[in-house]
Amino acid sequence: MDEYDCVVIGAGWYGLAAAKQYHCTQPEASLVIFDSQASLGGTWADERLYPGLKTNNLLGTYEYPDFPMDTATFGVETGRHIPGVVVNKYLKAYAEEFGIADCIRLKTKVWTAEHRDGGTGGWTLAVEDSNGNATKVLARRLIVASGLTSEPFLPHFEGQETYGGRIFHSKHFKQNSETLHTARNATVFGGTKFAWDAVYAYATAGVAVDWVIRSSGHGPCWMAPPYVTPFKKWIEKLANTRFLTWFSPCIWGWADGYNPVRRLLHGTFLGRIIVDAFWNILGSDALALMKFDLHPETAKLKPWTEAMFTGSSFSILNYETDFLELIRSGKVRVHVSDITRLSPGKVHLSDSTLLESDVLLANTGWKHVPALKFLPEGIEKELGLPQTPMRQAMEEDLANQQKLVKRADDEILAQFPRLKKQPVWNRAYVPLTDQEGIDSKDEVTPCKPLTPYMLHHFMVPPSNHFLWTRDVAFTGIISNFSNAITAHLQGLWISAYFSGSLVHDPAASAGDDTALEELRYKTVLYNRFGHWRYPTDWGNKNPNFIFDAVPYLDLLLHDLGLPVHRKNGAWAEWTDPYGPEDYRTVNKEWQSKYGNVKRTSMATF
Repeated sequence: MDEYDCVVIGAGWYGLAAAKQYHCTQPEASLVIFDSQASLGGTWADERLYPGLKTNNLLGTYEYPDFPMDTATFGVETGRHIPGVVVNKYLKAYAEEFGIADCIRLKTKVWTAEHRDGGTGGWTLAVEDSNGNATKVLARRLIVASGLTSEPFLPHFEGQETYGGRIFHSKHFKQNSETLHTARNATVFGGTKFAWDAVYAYATAGVAVDWVIRSSGHGPCWMAPPYVTPFKKWIEKLANTRFLTWFSPCIWGWADGYNPVRRLLHGTFLGRIIVDAFWNILGSDALALMKFDLHPETAKLKPWTEAMFTGSSFSILNYETDFLELIRSGKVRVHVSDITRLSPGKVHLSDSTLLESDVLLANTGWKHVPALKFLPEGIEKELGLPQTPMRQAMEEDLANQQKLVKRADDEILAQFPRLKKQPVWNRAYVPLTDQEGIDSKDEVTPCKPLTPYMLHHFMVPPSNHFLWTRDVAFTGIISNFSNAITAHLQGLWISAYFSGSLVHDPAASAGDDTALEELRYKTVLYNRFGHWRYPTDWGNKNPNFIFDAVPYLDLLLHDLGLPVHRKNGAWAEWTDPYGPEDYRTVNKEWQSKYGNVKRTSMATF
């Protein structure tokens, strides 16, 4: 049976960063990375590079801090979006550069992770390789980085057995890309950025497109040009400008050291007027730049949600030609309706419209929980993972959890009264579920009622047992505009946590009932915050934010004992946007200050 000091599950942005940081800070430790796909990259793996795929980000904002994506090496010019094939090449180069490429085991599925009894902890993993061989692997530490877009949800449509055409989820667009040349009429279902990309791919290939956006759903996602406001500010940079982050109600905003400003803006009547004006201007400007209202068909793509309450589903126009001209010209027909059933070569809508269709591409969401099964049964609660509410173990425990939630809600709304006024994006909203109910009761769907993630700083379980053993962490359950930077800092934080080298260490609460209770409360507070702050972007399920990213990075640096303010002078700190370049030296800083501290021993089995 193979044994490793650390096993990482997932080889996307977060998994690679976590593996690299662990390998570079603890080079003596053995490491392996398991990924079920045939190539590394997660969303950017070879088999997921669908036609026309590009980043929302422009060159310079989508790279690890210590591995710049330079034009000479990767061929992307300044001011351009990054093609998917280049991101894939970049991630492979990153793995080679930092010596983790040989640690990756592809086409390898981890089915179960069973926590080992005894004081040292550790995990026994049930693993299946590409040849179908089942083995057991022992892991002293486990990092789960399978992400939020690994397991697609594709509902059953009534009549799909007789439809006769191709039905597939957007995850499998590349495997079905020949339909760009064989299809006459394509139906694209959903209003996410994935749907925009699919619509563009089919329409520019000469295929007639019917775009169906659920009338009972969330509506179209927000879309904007790369540069917004009358001053043409780069939108990713805008979200990472510190003084603009102050306009976002943020429960961990204290980490940036500007509490008086935040109290003024969110705790006073005049401040809240200013905050509302900021969000109204930002949203109105984005809508004005898109010019939706200039044509009745493009008007159907106006978002139904408020800009203030929208998280990482806020997307960027990154197409070579005018997307909206495809709609104005009639090459794409937009339907705000529901799919009621399929019949041979037809899609039936709830408004009685009948669509000719030989391809149905569904953008119907993802199963947002890790795909592997954790053992023993019921351990998900202690791990802080989503679960069905009925699995709460005891009435007393449930009452205590509800008490913590109420306390958290009271604190959030006391600090940010504006959040009491929650948006209503669609009074006719109905969760998307399997139409024929063929899913088992344990099947996870995007809308299945589950408890939210409850992880300290969105990474580790706040339970005595796991704080003692320091043997599990989760990374990549966050969505924001700064994923590459977040992955880098989360990876360093996790490695420091495993080795007992965090300056502000959650494991210090283990064994102290008062400190542990406060840690659990802070965990509930931060995770519950998403319920109020980003209700239209599933903030009640997993962390999802835009203007709160820089304060979150501050939070991680605070725990690592590193400087939060990384600009030259106060004016630059407030107005100069944060980017990967501001975190280039984080590893060197941490190594020089804390790399030689006494660490927790790497216990053996």
